[in-house]
Amino acid sequence: MEQQAEIIQINISGIDKPGVTSSLTDILARHDAYILDIGQANIHQTLSLGILFKTTSDHSGEIMKDLLLKAYELDINIRFSPVDEEHYAQWVARQGKNRNIITLLGREVTARQIAEATKIVTQQKLNIDAIRRLTGRVPLEPDARTPKSCIELSVRGTVEDRDAMQSQLMQMSNDFGVDVSFQRDDIYRRSRRLICFDMDSTLIQTEVIDELADRAGVGEQVRAITESAMRGEIDFRESFTQRVALLKGLDESVMEDIAVNLPITEGLERMMTILKRVGYKTAILSGGFTYFGNYLKQRFGFDYMYANELEIENGKLTGRYVGDVVDGKRKAELLRLLCQFEGINIAQAVAVGDGANDLPMLGTAGLGIAFHAKPKVKATARQSISSIGIDGVLYFLGLKDSQIE
Repeated sequence: MEQQAEIIQINISGIDKPGVTSSLTDILARHDAYILDIGQANIHQTLSLGILFKTTSDHSGEIMKDLLLKAYELDINIRFSPVDEEHYAQWVARQGKNRNIITLLGREVTARQIAEATKIVTQQKLNIDAIRRLTGRVPLEPDARTPKSCIELSVRGTVEDRDAMQSQLMQMSNDFGVDVSFQRDDIYRRSRRLICFDMDSTLIQTEVIDELADRAGVGEQVRAITESAMRGEIDFRESFTQRVALLKGLDESVMEDIAVNLPITEGLERMMTILKRVGYKTAILSGGFTYFGNYLKQRFGFDYMYANELEIENGKLTGRYVGDVVDGKRKAELLRLLCQFEGINIAQAVAVGDGANDLPMLGTAGLGIAFHAKPKVKATARQSISSIGIDGVLYFLGLKDSQIE
């Protein structure tokens, strides 16, 4: 007579020690049990292990008895739960469907921030499948590194109103001072290949044209035009022409002095080191100037650089530029062209920027990140980083400190 199949889930908890998983799976092996699923997590030397297995009714009693004896010997807790075949079949059918990743990032991630994020998940009738920490373990005493904390929630279920959930998460980000990313957990998220960055106020903590204007004695005039353009109040191309015209007569030697003293954004060197190590292509797409873009390209190893070229005659700026203006529309075009050249889907591209002229490329890329952005940009973008340095991009890509350091 054929024995009836039984599906049993066991959950083990206790102090982590070598040999626990080996001892328990050895018992299942001796009884020819078939493992359907297995998962393990460790928090501060405390083990949480789950195993879902299939056996037959004539073996289940012996298996549970042997597991109980081994658990007593190892001084761990074990709990058995039978699983109905119909429920198991439904669970299998949901595998890989409707999954999203919510990333919480900041100098620290607090209980209140996690509570607010998970409240939104609950309101959308979604389930949290897994939570993992992407940043290193948090010391009690401050160490030499700039503090940062990041956790990632894997969420399953159908999001009925994605825009509404996105809006809730961004509002939570503003209200509780935490950076939030909400992404579909699909093949493209796991295979990003190209990252394009704005330069001014993104890779560097200044607007170079303002620095040049200060040296030319027209700082206040240029800065006012810059701010208006970044807020989206006037057309970028028009504002660019006006600002460059005010630089007429400035000696080109000033550019070298500004370049070597550029205030580099926190985390840039670490981010570029890791992106190159794991094989990403990187590009600077800037409404700024080629002289400074080339300086950063050479210093940090960017693969591509596109920006605006200032016209120079007899060692002085003429107040004009050469070629087409790299404005918002052009940035998006360059992003598409780079994807074609690299042979990748646009969904595999990432764009990072802070100004209104970055919105077209942020909306074109598979992942658009507003970095320490102007209010209009942050309100429009689906992801933003405002609390830590630019290496926060690594966590939105799903990279984990323990894997990359």
